[in-house]
Amino acid sequence: MMHTPATDPNTARQRLQTLGQQDLFKHAISRDAGGLGDRFQDLVQAHRQLGQTSLDTGLILSLNAHLWGSVFPLLHHASDAQRHYLDKLLHGIWIGGHAITEPQAGSDLNRLTLSAQRTDCGFLLNGHKRFITNTPIADLLIVYARLDNRLSAFIVEKDDHGAEFCHGPDVESCKSATMGDVILKNCLIPEHRLLGKVGAGTLLIQQALELERAFIFAGISGIMAEQLTHVIEHSRKRRINDAHLGKNQAISHKIADMKLRLDTLNLWLQQCARLKDTQQRITLASAQTKLYGSESFVASSLDAVQIIGSAALLGKQPYLRWTSDALASRLFSGSSEIQKNIIAALLGTGEGYRLPPEQP
Repeated sequence: MMHTPATDPNTARQRLQTLGQQDLFKHAISRDAGGLGDRFQDLVQAHRQLGQTSLDTGLILSLNAHLWGSVFPLLHHASDAQRHYLDKLLHGIWIGGHAITEPQAGSDLNRLTLSAQRTDCGFLLNGHKRFITNTPIADLLIVYARLDNRLSAFIVEKDDHGAEFCHGPDVESCKSATMGDVILKNCLIPEHRLLGKVGAGTLLIQQALELERAFIFAGISGIMAEQLTHVIEHSRKRRINDAHLGKNQAISHKIADMKLRLDTLNLWLQQCARLKDTQQRITLASAQTKLYGSESFVASSLDAVQIIGSAALLGKQPYLRWTSDALASRLFSGSSEIQKNIIAALLGTGEGYRLPPEQP
């Protein structure tokens, strides 16, 4: 039914680089900037097809970390001296991501403590990031640190002195997405590797996560489509009391729910793509898409296990892994609770979220 996803860093890196060779990193980017000159609607379709063929949530997570964590921040904020990074990332020659989360801080940006100190030779970075997607295979990461108590963004390369891109701790979900810790000990970064202005870190994080939330479920929608296909085929082949399993109303209703969730998610993705292609705000729509997508992935994965029955527990079957990945999807790119906070704040009934300025 599907292959077992790779967890070896070398294999994971090769798989992402292959996507780069297939131009999967160039959608929704102008030709002048090195992209395909197409639309976000084309990006959604390409990612959905990848999800349907790979059936690998971890690969989707790695792809999105590369795109929204490094490619698009550089696309919008890189100086002339930093543009060479973008070319390498667009072609998959280099792999990137961004480092936000710390052992003591995740969604609360005010608690981030990794520090940057200005010196005659550049910036000295010290601190620890955790659960950073692509870290073991990354050539560069956009690392967020406090400079003069203002959150700022820095381009850190894997070979920088004092920088350690570690593999682990291992997590049980999205296992083909290599994760790790970033440990910086007196890591000296040249001055020209400051991305954007001093203090622009919060803005860059908000812009990156807004895009990630809007489109990370494009690939996962392809997985959910195949998940539904598997369930329908099983319900037609499995017979209970001389009738197809799908004739049981309790089963047919679960399948109907899975179809409704999938089609509704695709409408949300289409809405986000339409807003971006017409240069409109997606802050609210992206939070709604992420919230609906993650909760739907969980519900449909649980329904699939229930419909398949004991066979879903066999080691070679994908259903339990999909369920584990779905639970993780409620956490990455901001938890479901964070998405509700954003939605409430934008409706004027909550606090703790400020609308970021529009991207250039």
